[in-house]
Amino acid sequence: MYAFIILFSLVCVVPFWIVLANSFTSEANFLKYGYQLFPNEWSLDAYNYLLHGGQFLTSYSNSLLVTVIGTVLSVVITAMFAYVLAHPKVKYRRILAFLTYLAMVLGGGLVGFYIMVANWLHLKDSLWVLILPYLLNPFYAFILVAFYKSLPYEINEAATIDGAGDMYLFYRIIVPISTPVIATVSLFYAIQYWNDWYLALLFIDNYKLHPLQLMIRQLMSNLNVASYVGGGASYRVAAPTSAIQLATVCLTIGPIVLLYPFLQKYFVKGITIGAVKG
Repeated sequence: MYAFIILFSLVCVVPFWIVLANSFTSEANFLKYGYQLFPNEWSLDAYNYLLHGGQFLTSYSNSLLVTVIGTVLSVVITAMFAYVLAHPKVKYRRILAFLTYLAMVLGGGLVGFYIMVANWLHLKDSLWVLILPYLLNPFYAFILVAFYKSLPYEINEAATIDGAGDMYLFYRIIVPISTPVIATVSLFYAIQYWNDWYLALLFIDNYKLHPLQLMIRQLMSNLNVASYVGGGASYRVAAPTSAIQLATVCLTIGPIVLLYPFLQKYFVKGITIGAVKG
């Protein structure tokens, strides 16, 4: 069993190592030998190309800022909204749930969405335009609603008898119990904010505010166009196109990979078993 687990782990690690190792090779070596476990020639050309000019660090900081602020605000708002939908004594919770489901299924359309964000809210060329549209995801809200409904309502009644208000009950009792599902939703939101480039493409013209994903998309588009116009091989040797693709994978996946170990311990069953015992 241990031998099988070790072999399976190696099979999972090898692709990551190939991407990481070949991102440090030259374009000529990559075109000649392809993917190698240990490249014959090591080079930093791809990383020098990405980091040249400082725009990469600027876009990286923009993405980090949007991801951190957006994830925190989204989780707080979604958790509170889902608790309202799941609470059996909220008068209009079924109507709110229906409207939420309707928004998830239908949406508002691209034209109406653009007019509202750009002309009414005046969020164009602002980092807030990358945060506010994703503050409440109906699908993630329904995930939290399903979990809240699985909690014994006796917990609420016991806290209310002891004099706890709604806000105290939610933040001091419900949130600690719901840590596993909140951590999962937080991970979903973080990935959504980190990988998003569509909103920046629509609403941000100032390249200093471009997030990392849009910057990389524009960079790879320019490289591909130039490779066609320049005739292919001669240009690709000057600009390490293939190595840049691998380098961008290594640089952009870093924060998400580092986030998993901190959240993995919460991907377990909740602690509600025995919560109302005794």
